[in-house]
Amino acid sequence: MQAALDLFVDQGFHGAPMADIAKRANVAAGTIYRHFPSRNDLINELFHALEREIKTVIKSGNPAEGSIREKFMFLMRETIRYYIDHPRHFLYMEQYFNSPYSVSIHRDIVLGKGREDAWGDVFERGMSEGEIKDLPRSMLFALAFGPMIFLLRDHIRGFICLVDEEITRFAEICWDVIKK
Repeated sequence: MQAALDLFVDQGFHGAPMADIAKRANVAAGTIYRHFPSRNDLINELFHALEREIKTVIKSGNPAEGSIREKFMFLMRETIRYYIDHPRHFLYMEQYFNSPYSVSIHRDIVLGKGREDAWGDVFERGMSEGEIKDLPRSMLFALAFGPMIFLLRDHIRGFICLVDEEITRFAEICWDVIKK
């Protein structure tokens, strides 16, 4: 999985054949096919593995109690920190979400269909309690994630260096955008 992650990030999905992934992982090409019938299966499984890891990290410290604002601030700060600590995960996820692989997953997230989603839960609860603007989920995700993606890109490229104080200020600004 690490070899696939590295090659997909460095060369893109189409520039990383299974033979190269096997070589990087120091295994025979046939070994990979025992676990992943196709490169598409590997691409999707890697996405799900990273998604599970991110959710586990964020869930571990997510306050059970607290206001919607506190939950939003926690999720924003921890998501940014996670990707700062794991820049290659961010680059992979960004590539995945900008590819045809993500269409059904993205649709399910935006529509809130059958996926465990801390962000969606905050948005739904916030709207129902009148703390967050009553907007379609897609708009709330765009308002929260769009700016965060650009911020993380600039950090990973070395244009800026995010520290905790800036991350908190950024999260507060994002909150100001969606709060009622």
